[in-house]
Amino acid sequence: MSALTATISEDGTGVRGRPAPRDEGTRLGFRLTLPAQILVLFISAFPLLMQLYISVTDWSPLSGLGWWNAWEMWNGFANYTDLAADARFWSALKRTVIVMVVCVPAEFLLGLALATLFADDFPGKRIFYSILLMPMMVVPAVAGYMFFMLFQSGGPVNDILSAITGTQVTIAWLSDPTLALIAVMIADIWQWTPLMFLILLAGLVGVPEDQIKAATLLGANPWQRFTTIVLPKMKTIIVIALAIRVIENFKIFDTLYIMTGGGPGVATETISVYIYKVTTQDLIWGYVAAIALAILVVLSIVAVFAMKRMARARQVPA
Repeated sequence: MSALTATISEDGTGVRGRPAPRDEGTRLGFRLTLPAQILVLFISAFPLLMQLYISVTDWSPLSGLGWWNAWEMWNGFANYTDLAADARFWSALKRTVIVMVVCVPAEFLLGLALATLFADDFPGKRIFYSILLMPMMVVPAVAGYMFFMLFQSGGPVNDILSAITGTQVTIAWLSDPTLALIAVMIADIWQWTPLMFLILLAGLVGVPEDQIKAATLLGANPWQRFTTIVLPKMKTIIVIALAIRVIENFKIFDTLYIMTGGGPGVATETISVYIYKVTTQDLIWGYVAAIALAILVVLSIVAVFAMKRMARARQVPA
């Protein structure tokens, strides 16, 4: 339909166009929602612009200047060059990636196995379902405290190992650099596998049953049905689940900080803990702003990649 509706002008001298009713409605809707759009844009853009502004200065709360006068402490892009040479930052980033590479696949595989199990009916399913989702509802700081107690030298984990081995086990889980990181990852997997399970179960129940029945009649075994029908149908939901957990895992803080505080030393210091310490202890907020923007760029790239993957998955017929 043309955007303009042709009509004869009143003086009969020619044809003039006027907006179609549909376009008028669109314009009216835009005008009515414009204040709300401006407000949302301001709320979204202002923190980013402020962050960008502070990141090119040496401003801190102790400087005696208001943040709006931070330009007086302009340092060009020194914070970004310092960031590139900051060994502690790169170490924290490396630990974050290690935690992410271990936890996200573990949560995905466990969540997928549980979702496959819960796709069928069995006695007590609702009770087990409720129990399974409980870790996800625990406040991360509380979960951190729970695992802090579990992994003490005289805690339940060592008591169980002592009962199994028949010898007194007194492993200092949270004092050993490697074991402390493993303990943190166990806590993260315990708490967030239920979320992965929930998302994957939603995708699993959406797979058309008629296709599975047809494949069964044609002689396909369970593994063939799973790999040729179920997984292709779940591609989009799998990408969403992985993207959510990758981004959330990148921001891991509460549980880890309660359990180890980033220690021993900096052995479990992830990027979020590093930023927290630099913000509250060193008070170099301009540098913190530069770190935050760099991480934002990285996570945005991950999100864009996930969105493109989802769009591609929709276009390819399963």
